[in-house]
This record gives sequence, C-alpha cells and structure tokens, in this order.
Amino acid sequence: MARPDKAAAVAELADQFRSSNAAVLTEYRGLTVAQLKTLRRSLGENAQYAVVKNTLTKIAANEAGITSLDDQFNGPTAVAFITGDPVESAKGLRDFAKENPNLIIKGGVLDGKALSADEIKKLADLESREVLLSKLAGAFKGKQSQTASLFQALPSKFVRTAEALRVKLAEQGGAE
Repeated sequence: MARPDKAAAVAELADQFRSSNAAVLTEYRGLTVAQLKTLRRSLGENAQYAVVKNTLTKIAANEAGITSLDDQFNGPTAVAFITGDPVESAKGLRDFAKENPNLIIKGGVLDGKALSADEIKKLADLESREVLLSKLAGAFKGKQSQTASLFQALPSKFVRTAEALRVKLAEQGGAE
C-alpha cells in the first residue's frame, strides 16, 4: 500500500496536470539553485516550475490521462506547469536554455496533445496571444474599411457618371 505522503504528492501532481493548459518536462542537471530561481522568474506568473520524482509524476500524469510522456521520465526531471499563455512560458524556457545549456527541454503536453522538444521551441517562436488577437482585430478593421470605401465609391461613381452624361447631353443639345 502506498504511503500517505506519496499518495498526497501524486494527487497534487495529478491536479496540477489537470488544471494546466500545458506542461513542459525539462532536465535540470547541473543548474544551481540561483539559476533555478532565475528560471522560475523567467517563466512568468502563469507557470509553476517544480522539481519532481519521476515515478510519482509518471503515476500522476497517467491518473490525469496523460500517457504520452511516460518515456520522458528519466534522469533529473522538473515540470513547468503552465496555466496561462503557453507561448510566454515556452519563450522563457527557450531563452533560459540558450543561456544555460544545462537545461534540456525534453518535451511536454499542450491541451492533451504531446509535444516534442522541437515543437515547444516552435511554440516559443509564436507571438503572444494578445499580439495575435490584435493583429486579427486590425485585419478585420482593415477589411471593414475597404468594404465601406467600396460601398461609398459606388454611389459617388454613379453620380460622377450621371453628371458627365448630363454635361455631354447639354453640349450636344446646345450645339444643334
């Protein structure tokens, strides 16, 4: 039978997996405590970075319905549980890993879908959700402006054409 402290740890980790939008597994071998503190700050406020025991975390992930990470629980493992924008935290991990080659991104999960280390780096290359939404809003606004200009151009073009026709007919009528 499992010890109560281990059962509580598994339950807490399973809850974190369930409540997170994403989770990224890393190997932290060779990092100092100060470097880990810097890493935690670089992840942003919507992420929690925890050094975990592989066996307990594997059990917790399976309880949360995540089985795609089973082969990545080896060596010293830490998990970044991300509850907010995963792009911001992925950028923090990528940038920290560039400065500190001892941090190795193993892989992760985003909304239940397994991600490789390369996919997490691609996620980090995306712009933040807010930037993408503002670009989308700008595109919509631009299309609305173009549509309004088009609808406004049709009547004014008709009026100019009718005026030119009237002038032409007046000239022809006066020349006869």
